[in-house]
Amino acid sequence: QVQLQESGPGLVKPSQTLSLTCTVSGGSITINPYYWSWFRQPPGKALEWIGHIGYSGNTNVRPALRSRTSISRDTSNNLFSLQLRSVTPEDTAVYYCARGNFGSSDPDTYNYWGQGTQVTVSS
Repeated sequence: QVQLQESGPGLVKPSQTLSLTCTVSGGSITINPYYWSWFRQPPGKALEWIGHIGYSGNTNVRPALRSRTSISRDTSNNLFSLQLRSVTPEDTAVYYCARGNFGSSDPDTYNYWGQGTQVTVSS
């Protein structure tokens, strides 16, 4: 019954901030032991873990993106968000949100996924 839905602008200009929201229904984002992650898949490339926010609110971001990535949540609205700053065309990808039982970067450990949303970085 858990459903995740990504939303946000599909087009972002270089140097600006990519902001996405994942709205969760059918389950609270504060429930132990779930972790809520962002993934992305650039054209022709493998799925890449961006980072997660856990049920307690703790966050982790892959080192390569850590300096320009923020993950936050709004428990009142049962959603979590991604901000990726200073974007370049290399950030163009389909972005997914997902739920898993571990704080893992392995997409195989996530059992609920949003449908994905295309984000293009272009001027």
